[in-house]
Amino acid sequence: MPQFKVKVKWGKTVFSDVDVNTDEELMLFKAQLFALTGVQPERQKVMLKGITLKDENWTSLPFRDGIAVLMMGSKEEDVPTEPTVKPIFIEDMNESELSTALDLPPGLRNVGNTCYLNATVQCLRTVPELTEALKRYNNGQESIPFNSASPYNPAESITNALKYLCESMDAGESRAPVVLIQELHKAFPRFAEKTGTGFWQQQDANECWTELIRMLQQKLPAKENPTATNDTASYKPRSIIEQYFGGTFDTELKCDESDEEPPTCRKEEFLQLSCFITTECKHMTAGLKNKMVEKITKLSPTLGKDAQYTKTSKISRLPAYLTVQFVRFCYKEKEAINAKILKDVKFTLSFDAFELCSKELQNKLTPMRERFRKMEEAQLQEVQLKGKKKMKDEKKKETKKEPFSFPEDLGSNNSGYYELQAVLTHQGRTSSSGHYVAWVRQNEDAWLKCDDENISVVTSEDVLKLSGGGDWHCAYVLLYGPRVLELPLTTEETPMITEEVVSETIRD
Repeated sequence: MPQFKVKVKWGKTVFSDVDVNTDEELMLFKAQLFALTGVQPERQKVMLKGITLKDENWTSLPFRDGIAVLMMGSKEEDVPTEPTVKPIFIEDMNESELSTALDLPPGLRNVGNTCYLNATVQCLRTVPELTEALKRYNNGQESIPFNSASPYNPAESITNALKYLCESMDAGESRAPVVLIQELHKAFPRFAEKTGTGFWQQQDANECWTELIRMLQQKLPAKENPTATNDTASYKPRSIIEQYFGGTFDTELKCDESDEEPPTCRKEEFLQLSCFITTECKHMTAGLKNKMVEKITKLSPTLGKDAQYTKTSKISRLPAYLTVQFVRFCYKEKEAINAKILKDVKFTLSFDAFELCSKELQNKLTPMRERFRKMEEAQLQEVQLKGKKKMKDEKKKETKKEPFSFPEDLGSNNSGYYELQAVLTHQGRTSSSGHYVAWVRQNEDAWLKCDDENISVVTSEDVLKLSGGGDWHCAYVLLYGPRVLELPLTTEETPMITEEVVSETIRD
């Protein structure tokens, strides 16, 4: 593998011992230069002995250790902007300009089988608490995600790279996530594997999701809960990931072959639920329930031999954001591939996790569920009195959003009710081929299809068609967010409806 350490001259600044690997894409080398200089890759002009480095021929250039490379280009803030803007008609706009005009978020360019990463990032960006935590990370420091002078820390590098990428997207810029790709390859070499033709291999999006979450878990601290103390807090998360994505199981392991052996009870943590797809499984809820009761073979201390056990799990802590993975890939030894299960498994836009919870948690969820029920009954009464058309024509009332977490457990779900907010899909027959796309909710019924840099508007009906059953996109990872109770404001001094007011409305 041809690797060199070169000098890079940028203006009056010289950077020594910059790594060059001519087996990698030129864009990754430019990503390093961006990390050192702050000049965006698309603004860089890189030259070696008077020859401009280009994607198609840069590997054949005469690199050697210590050779000087010249880079020209300035940071965006140093470039003067044109004082006037010429009008552009919608008919003349390209897809990127049209997305901006229609207030669509930016896409992410595919730089060679990186759709798995693009789709993962688009889904995770729908969690406002996560994006806010990224903004706060290293607050006050310059957001450069790579520092060759510091000891390499994969969690820090990846978190910084994702922070920079999200900041660029928040500014409405469509980019190729080259820095994040570089750090992901460096931290996890399997993501940098190449095909026989030299292109990057397609990767499993759920593996990418899991690794990104694990890196963020190490660097993003939990949000402080002002209403809880160490004595009253029922759950003590170490990071924002555990706080808003993490749940707990109460598990019981009972030996099926010995009544004398007492069951073993313990708590287990999870960051996503698995929906196993069997021949009988037709709905996500059934797949989740099946996973809650498992048969396990292990050594029995009572019988002194391997015996069959039944493991029963119940959720004892629901996170605000619930990740559900459809286990669609199974390894086939003969072909040595992760083959895909194309079976149609339905899911819903709204999800109720109540039946998956322990009795203790169900009791805690009941008060907020009762508030939802009363509000829905009051709204139904109002529709019956005024009629749907009149309700639709009325000016939308101001509302107050109630907390979706328990006071002593910030980041939890206090009702068990969820709303689907993102779907990551796969189209193809194996995990190492095909294409990944993110589908994210924009508002109540409008969704966005984020197909790399192409962003388009779709409907809820389009999303529900992603349940599988053929070669079209199949749901692979679902992200559910908390359903929020919204109470209408009154015209009185106290601006929120109490439960007594809701009950009175129902009686009237």
